[in-house]
Formats: sequence, structure tokens, C-alpha cells
Amino acid sequence: MAEVRPLPVVPPARLPEWIRVRPPRGAQYPEVRDLLGELGLGTVCREARCPNLPECWSAGAATVMLLGVACTRRCGFCAVTTHWPHGAVDPTEPARVAEGVRRSGLSYVVLTQVCRDDLPDGGAAHMAETVRAIRAQAPGTLVELLIGDLGGDERSLRALLTERPEVLAHNLETVRRLSASVRDRRAGYDRSLTTLTRARTIGGRDLVLKSSIMLGLGETETELTESFRDLRDAGVDLLTLGQYLRPSPAHLPVVDYPLPEQFERLRSVAIASGFSGVEAGPLVRSSYRAEALYRGARRGQGG
Repeated sequence: MAEVRPLPVVPPARLPEWIRVRPPRGAQYPEVRDLLGELGLGTVCREARCPNLPECWSAGAATVMLLGVACTRRCGFCAVTTHWPHGAVDPTEPARVAEGVRRSGLSYVVLTQVCRDDLPDGGAAHMAETVRAIRAQAPGTLVELLIGDLGGDERSLRALLTERPEVLAHNLETVRRLSASVRDRRAGYDRSLTTLTRARTIGGRDLVLKSSIMLGLGETETELTESFRDLRDAGVDLLTLGQYLRPSPAHLPVVDYPLPEQFERLRSVAIASGFSGVEAGPLVRSSYRAEALYRGARRGQGG
């Protein structure tokens, strides 16, 4: 059995000095805020209490959340509200999202979804329609789509990929040992790997696959390396590594805070595992600097 080595960490008694959220600055912050409000669009930035909201909105970027702002699952790390919508879907959302993309002049947009176990296809058709609407209104915009596992249904994944984004992301979230205690019982480590493997088969080599892992939940470096290998075996191209931050006392506690240099070392380990691009750091999230990560990887592949 491989040696299990703990990560060098700071105890969780207080927030380390290197985790600091910057206040909003720059003219684009109110522009992004006002446009999202005008069009009635939800964002994972706000609903998940992302620490990078000020930085991203100030740079004119936001991650739009599709299918409402309430999730049918309850993961121990996530701040998004849990609710069962009984199949309710806003049919105007794809057009409103596309209008927002067009008006903002984005060259790259990240879309994510709340899990919708109340829908037979997990929301796949709605997401495909949103990508189709963006293609119609803003044909030059590249699309990254961060999805749930769609209930593990391959037909739903195939329906989703009828309107293929440039990047399809699905997050592994944590290492195998911790998955059952960190994620909702309907999710799973192997189901996530199966989702990514199927996406590679359906989408082909031109589809860029992406995933993300949180640190600070008690994982070991050996376990992380094993997860890197599992993701590469599933065909994943891009990886993000970030620090888990507890949204409230009702959520899972932070076990530890790996040092910034440990994130950099893990980035090197992940690159050596074969990923085309890796973003790693305490405040890194799934969609953090997504366009730069995608374009850097494509350049490295000669694309």
C-alpha cells in the first residue's frame, strides 16, 4: 500500500493571512452587477459565496447559473440553497442568458447549473438550448459548461452534447475516501468519473474536459495523486485545485489550510500527470480565470 503523507498545513483555528478577499474595484463591477440584475440572471458567484466575486466582476466576468438558483441536492460544502422545484423551468432563461452574453461582448462565458433531480434529463435539454441561443446571438463567444452528473443518465449527456460547448466541466470535488461524507448521497466519485469518461467518448478529442478538486477536507497527497490519475484515465484535460472555505457553521468544517507553496507543488505534480493546464491556489475555483486556462492549454496543444 502506498505511503499516506499528510499535506503541510496551517491549523484551522483562524483564516490564514494569504486568504484575503479584495473589495470591488474598477468600472466593470457595477456594469456586471447591473446587467445581471436587469436580466434576472443568477450566478454561482453570488449563490455559492465565491471569494473571487469582486475580482471577477471587476474584470467583467461572471459565471451564470442555469435552471434557477436552488439545488435539489445538499452537499456538505456548498452554500447554494436546497429546494425541490417540482419540474419548474423558466423557458425564457436561455434567451436572457444569450442576450447578456451578447450585450457584455464576452469572448468566453462560463455557465453552470444547479442539480435538478426533479427533471427527467437533469436539465440537459435546457442547457443545450442555452448554448444554442448563445451561438445564435453571440457566435464568436466560446462556451464553458460546468454540469452535474445528470443522474448518471447517458442519454441525457448525449442530449446535452448535441450543442457542444468548447469546454465541458464536471467536478470530482474531493478524493475517493472523502466523497461520501462531503457530497450528497446521490453523487459519487465513480459516477463523476463515469460522467467524464462518457463525455470524452461522446464529444471526441476536440471537446476539452475539465474538473476540480477542493483541498482542506483532510485529504492526503497520496490520495490527491491517485485522483489526478483517475481524472487523466477519464480523459480530463484541465484541472483546478482550490481551498475549501466553510460557508457557514452548518457546513463541513475546514480540516486544514495547505500552504500556498503546497498548491504550487501539487500543480507541478498534476502537470506531470499529463493535464494540459492546471490552475492551483487557495482562492482558485472551478471557473477562475477559465478563459486563460483554456487558451493556454490550447496553445500548448498547438490549437
